[in-house]
Formats: sequence, C-alpha cells, structure tokens
Amino acid sequence: MSRRLTTSWLAACVAAVLASTAATCARADDGVAWQQLSPEQQQTLQSFKEQWATLPPDRQRQLVEGAERWKSLSPEQREQTKERLHRWQSLEPQDRERMRERYERFKQLPPDEQQRVRENFRRYRDLPPEKRQELKQRWQDMSPEERSQRVDAPRGKGSDVDDNDDDNNKKKKDDRADDDHKDKKRGQDDR
Repeated sequence: MSRRLTTSWLAACVAAVLASTAATCARADDGVAWQQLSPEQQQTLQSFKEQWATLPPDRQRQLVEGAERWKSLSPEQREQTKERLHRWQSLEPQDRERMRERYERFKQLPPDEQQRVRENFRRYRDLPPEKRQELKQRWQDMSPEERSQRVDAPRGKGSDVDDNDDDNNKKKKDDRADDDHKDKKRGQDDR
C-alpha cells in the first residue's frame, strides 16, 4: 500500500477513533478553513488538504479533534495506534464489516452491559495463551444453539473466563460439556 494512502488511512482512523474534546475551531454550522488550522494540525491532516474545503463541517471538526488528540499521544501510544491501523487494514472486507456491526451492537448496549463486556474481555486477554486456546476450541466445538444459550446465559460466577472458579467446578463443567458433545455425536451417528 502506498505511503500516502497509509498516511491518509492513519489520519482518518485517528480522527474517527480518537475524537476528543480538544479543539472547537468554528460554530456548529460553519466549516473550518484550512488556513485556520495550526501548522501542526495541517501537518497531521496533510492527506486531507486537497479535499478539505469539500468535507462536511462535522467531518472537518472530527478531523481537527482527532489531530489534537494525536498530538497529545505519547510516542508509544502513537505506535500502538499505527499497529492497530495496520491490523485493521490487513483484515478482509467482510471481517471489517462484521467488526463494524459488532461495534454498533456494542454501542447499543446499556452502560452496565458494556462494562461487563469490557471486564470479560480484560479477563480473557489476561488468561494464559493455553487457556485462551482451550476456550476458543470449546466455543468452536459448540453448536449454534449452545453458543446462543451461552451468550444469553446470566453472567457472574461460573463463567468460563472467571478466574475464581475452582478446579472441581471446571472439571465438572468440562465433563458435562464432553458428555453433551458425545451424546450429540451419538445422536448424529444413529441417523
């Protein structure tokens, strides 16, 4: 991918993802003239210079806010952002679309549910790689019905990602899951 396109994507992602309360350069119904931008903002948004005057005012303000946020990031944060952008760009289009849809669904969740999802993700992310792989495999081995039941089940103690489970409870759950899987397999073989 060309450097200019990558820079353009980076600026767009920075603006979209990192919108903040930084700068308000104009009234709500007016755009932001390119000349009103600071030299640092112009440098960050250079890939938008040619089309700047044609962008909707809201989009201009989002980009300016993103540029301000970008300026406030540490070098490490900027590098992490670039890495996330690279991963995003390397995704297949259908994967990107699926992620957009999931994000939209996430935004529709009540705040307490969003917090629960974040906490579960953090717990999952902090698991040892072997445990994460085990959980992935168990998920893949589930039928769509089982997955749906699992997603809709009440949360709290006893979830697979809960570090407070004791070994006996985990063993019992694993045994039940294995028995259920074997029963289903037997049922399919009987056909």
